[in-house]
Amino acid sequence: MLSGIARSLWRPASSATGVARMITPVANPATGRLLSNIAFRNTVATKATTHAATTRAYATATTMTSPSSSTPQFKTYTPSSPGRRWLKRVPRDHLWKGKPVRTLTVAKRSTAGRNNTGRITVRHRGGGHKRRLRLIDWYRRESGPQLVERLEYDPGRTAWIALLKHQVTGRQSYVLAPHDLQPGSVIFSFLDKSSWNQTKNGITTTLPIDKGNCLPLSRIPTGTIIHAIGMKRNGPAQVARSAGTYAQLLSTGETGHAIIRLSSGEVRKFPVDVCATIGVVSNPGNMHESLGKAGRNRWKGIRPSVRGVAQNACDHPHGGGKGKTKGGKDPRSPWGVLSKGGKTRKLPNKMVVRERPRR
Repeated sequence: MLSGIARSLWRPASSATGVARMITPVANPATGRLLSNIAFRNTVATKATTHAATTRAYATATTMTSPSSSTPQFKTYTPSSPGRRWLKRVPRDHLWKGKPVRTLTVAKRSTAGRNNTGRITVRHRGGGHKRRLRLIDWYRRESGPQLVERLEYDPGRTAWIALLKHQVTGRQSYVLAPHDLQPGSVIFSFLDKSSWNQTKNGITTTLPIDKGNCLPLSRIPTGTIIHAIGMKRNGPAQVARSAGTYAQLLSTGETGHAIIRLSSGEVRKFPVDVCATIGVVSNPGNMHESLGKAGRNRWKGIRPSVRGVAQNACDHPHGGGKGKTKGGKDPRSPWGVLSKGGKTRKLPNKMVVRERPRR
């Protein structure tokens, strides 16, 4: 990898004379004498070549800026194997390197997509690495200050999770980590009405709208970016929980329903007393990652998919025949259900104000 000055000075061998004219004489810091144009050019080229060789000796080349940058950065790898050539991942240097809290996990028993009779009910499942599910606190009912101890990786979801420790009770819990949440921060939950009226020096203060704080929709200002939204009163968070997702609060009130615009573009009603967390879900660069090889999907427990046109006529509506023909049929599933353009909702949802834009 060439440095900035070496990259600007590099030319093919045939244009070495032109490069020499472009370089002005520079003093040697050791002797104080002026270097000739050719000597200076050779010195720069030698340093650049040495730096490039040193860089290639490492297995990875990381492109990163400050941890608080909103632009997702990715880690690429030297193509020492075909599987690493196109591998592109989000850096995880800021995540906890150890194991999770054992009491906040439970073993995940794999079923390989089979039901209690042993028949496959979900295709393309099986194998993969052993996992332990992290028990996430989707209710956030406990009020009071909670310290963010660390950020962790969760194999069961695409976003990062944060380990919290209550500063009064000492209870630990996992929550979904908002984007740019730093260890050492203190977040709150204001779902309990007794915590709404905060008085300081005789003055009633408003609830802090900081990332990671959990509030009911009736106490969040209009236009705020939120995630982890509940669907019913005293219920768990169910909406906007995937990596990089968010929603925007359009209108709210003391009673009735609030109107929220989701990431898909759908505008929907929610009860004003459901929970919501301030901020955007962490790991927004997840959608731009590249696995690099098919084996990485097998590690995740995902088995291969076979195209319908590659199957026999008895196995798929698109199968059989000569060549890559579908027999003049519209795209459909193995059971004959149309897969593109058809609506599957039989009754309209009364809570949807405006449906998401469709192709």
